[in-house]
Amino acid sequence: MSDFFWFSDAQWERIAPLLPTDVRGKKRVDDRRVLSGIVHALRCGGRWADCADVYGPKKTLYNRFVRWSERGIWEGIFSALAGAEDAPDRLFIDSSCIKVHRCAGGGKGGPLAHGIGFTKGGRNTKLHAVCDAKGRPVVLILTPGNVHDCKVAKRCIEAMPPSAKLVADKGYDSQALREWLDERGTEAVIPPRKNRKIQYDYDKAIYKQRNVIERMFCRLKDWRRIATRFDRNVKNFMSAIALAAAVIWWL
Repeated sequence: MSDFFWFSDAQWERIAPLLPTDVRGKKRVDDRRVLSGIVHALRCGGRWADCADVYGPKKTLYNRFVRWSERGIWEGIFSALAGAEDAPDRLFIDSSCIKVHRCAGGGKGGPLAHGIGFTKGGRNTKLHAVCDAKGRPVVLILTPGNVHDCKVAKRCIEAMPPSAKLVADKGYDSQALREWLDERGTEAVIPPRKNRKIQYDYDKAIYKQRNVIERMFCRLKDWRRIATRFDRNVKNFMSAIALAAAVIWWL
């Protein structure tokens, strides 16, 4: 049993109040066992049909995950846990590309509708994230892999109250973004590109801390169903990321 994931008492005490209670018809089977099985499947990256018998019927695990994904419950759990903390003084923003497996193609509406874009490296989905100084994600957004970081930056940052500082790499060196951050009262800790006419100063000591968001992406991608995208439906894939983030940092 030690090889399987099980929610601890402390973890379950936090997550249980966030589960839906609008049950119709037959009562749900053991939530703790089913959710533990879902987490185990996402971490290991195997097929749902290969889930261990200790978690109960495999179809129950799959149906619970997909149905709650459609209702936005997994994302709601992450938002509730991450939003319980006070607004951090310092935020970090970055993105990471996730390779799309061939079985993730063919979703209704086409690849763009499901966050799949074509890049030099093939089909990719890009995960944009904002985290705090402890490397805990507070905002997560998916786009096709060929979407530029700056196009999504404002959408990510707006989801949080204005912070004193925002730390980002050169990919976010945009005049429009700098001016918008200044209007929000946020200092942009962003190194300027070499070809810039105006070379902005930035706090180099604080910028060295940017590795916290890089480590955050590495920990997320320790979950094999996140390191490689197997889900056709973008809601299912986003739910997997939200659940992983909730378990790793917020439980």
